[in-house]
Amino acid sequence: MKLIYQQMLAFFAVIITVIVVLGFAFIRTTRTMLYQNSWQQLQQYAASIEKEAIRYNTKTNQVVGFNQQFLNDGTVILRDQHIHFSVYDANKKVVYPNSLGGVTAESTPGGSIYDPKISAKDWKKLKQNKIITQAPHVTFRSRNHDQPVNTPSLRTIDVLVPLFYKNGSTKKFIGAISIGSFEQTLQANEQQIEKNLFIALLVSGIAALLLSYVLARYSVRRINRLRYATHSVANGDFDIQVDSNHKDEIDDLADDFNGMVNSLRGSDEEIKRQEKRRRDFMADAAHEMRTPLTTINGILEGLAYDVIPEEDKAHSIELMQSETKRLIRLVNENLDYEKIRTGQIALNKTNFDGNDVLHNLVEQLTKKAAAAEDHFELTAPAELPVWADYDRFVQVLFNIMQNAIQFSQGSVIEVTASRTEHAAVVAVQDHGIGMTPDQVKNIWERYYKADPSRKSTKYGESGLGLAISHQLVQQHGGSIQVDSAENEGTCFTITFPDEGFDKPIMDD
Repeated sequence: MKLIYQQMLAFFAVIITVIVVLGFAFIRTTRTMLYQNSWQQLQQYAASIEKEAIRYNTKTNQVVGFNQQFLNDGTVILRDQHIHFSVYDANKKVVYPNSLGGVTAESTPGGSIYDPKISAKDWKKLKQNKIITQAPHVTFRSRNHDQPVNTPSLRTIDVLVPLFYKNGSTKKFIGAISIGSFEQTLQANEQQIEKNLFIALLVSGIAALLLSYVLARYSVRRINRLRYATHSVANGDFDIQVDSNHKDEIDDLADDFNGMVNSLRGSDEEIKRQEKRRRDFMADAAHEMRTPLTTINGILEGLAYDVIPEEDKAHSIELMQSETKRLIRLVNENLDYEKIRTGQIALNKTNFDGNDVLHNLVEQLTKKAAAAEDHFELTAPAELPVWADYDRFVQVLFNIMQNAIQFSQGSVIEVTASRTEHAAVVAVQDHGIGMTPDQVKNIWERYYKADPSRKSTKYGESGLGLAISHQLVQQHGGSIQVDSAENEGTCFTITFPDEGFDKPIMDD
């Protein structure tokens, strides 16, 4: 079953259940009210009869009987309203209607006689001045046969009202009135109410069905929006968004869906970027390896066909060794990068003086700098406490300083070291070709070179130095900040923090 029909059925069932329950409650309440109103009306008629029917002697203040004429007139008047009554004296004897009265059997349907029976228990309550209401029961007997007429149309509801004669502060029980109305009259009113209620229920049912459809369609339409959006995402559309008003759980689901789509979009972009990096890596790795392999292969062919002069063989072998070392270094750097990137290396951090390292590096790279007509200027404190892996610290700074030589010509390379409260900071500033903002974003990628014309240099740079340095600094919990302007130069600022700020600055 489709969700819209499930929703319709649920809404319709709830609405109809509420209507039916309210309808039954209304009928029950109405029925009770009809009986209550009838009993109250009968009590009012009984009070009128009590007031006018009792005859008493004003001189002796004694009850002398009942006004038969008034009772006859009252019977005629109430007969049209299907109301009947009987009057009893203090001895529980029926004094009206009787054989002497003018209205008896003719006042009731089919010649039946209104003859309510008062139990001893009820008579006792009447003497205690209590009014008694009685549910529908048979109160008519056949005129010819002294048997109850068990006909539904002659069932009545009765009220027993005690009669008292008041003389000053004393009251005297003089009898009772039993007055009743046909149940059929109340049933007619009840049936009319039930008929009207049934029509209202039918109209409400149709309205409930339409309302259920509208509500179900509204809910299902919102879910279908999510469904169609899900299909779009499954087909590769990660730009779709579902509107949300932040009102209910479906809107919360829409928010979660939008968040998922944004995450998938980012993942898709990252996958495409990684795929592009993979292709570039394969191309760059093949390019970097092709040159030395071509050189080695050419020399080997020359040696195999004896086309290399004897005096050049030693130089050729030396060149093969150089290219072989270049290949080995390239492979090692790739392996080193992967180990660093995946956290497979263990850093052996110690406290040492970074000033000595910087002086040694400047001395080692001075020859290379001179070849590019560059020279170093080192500014550092007498002691530079550093908390790091000594070999990796050297490797990072060597790569950064060598990169400065590679991309500058005939300028000063400034190396500045300092201490902050919890870190050692080294800045390497060159005044070379510089980089654009887009180039700065990509310098940490493997084999990326800001200057494409320098894919191969006499130093054999592979494009892995900065990528390895960046990963190593991150492994130390530090950072590398790059500030560069095209044709003005680049400054690398490397920070090595004191781990946890609780290590001693220098060993004793």
